[in-house]
Amino acid sequence: MAWRRGQSYGQDLRDRVLGAVDGGRRAYRAAELFGVSPSYIYKALGRRQETGESGPNPNRGHRPRKLSADQEAALEAHIEAHPDFTLARLQDWLEAEHGVRLSDGGIWMAVDRLGFSFKKNPARQRTRPAGRGRAAPRLAGGPALD
Repeated sequence: MAWRRGQSYGQDLRDRVLGAVDGGRRAYRAAELFGVSPSYIYKALGRRQETGESGPNPNRGHRPRKLSADQEAALEAHIEAHPDFTLARLQDWLEAEHGVRLSDGGIWMAVDRLGFSFKKNPARQRTRPAGRGRAAPRLAGGPALD
């Protein structure tokens, strides 16, 4: 059985690998026999010694959000009340009001989850570059310069 990215080894393989090592087989030989890395075996042995568990870690790869549901609701209300705030000002507000400091990516993801974007307002269109006014009107009867 080969390792698959993003997936844990099955419990039956874990039990067979650790059973072979417990039975006196060297880790490198067990790794060759079962198609796992020696590093995996040493990590599994260490985890079993520390915690007593040999199963997959249930929290593997999961990082809980810093903002609670109440804090996200407060952030949503604050953005609706102050739509012109920058991400940096929202970070400062969250830290001052709720004691939570989010990274740039964290605040961006929170704002995105709430369905807000920081696109420019159509009423405030970008100004034209300097020196480029409006196109000259066509003269009646003259040649088109397009």
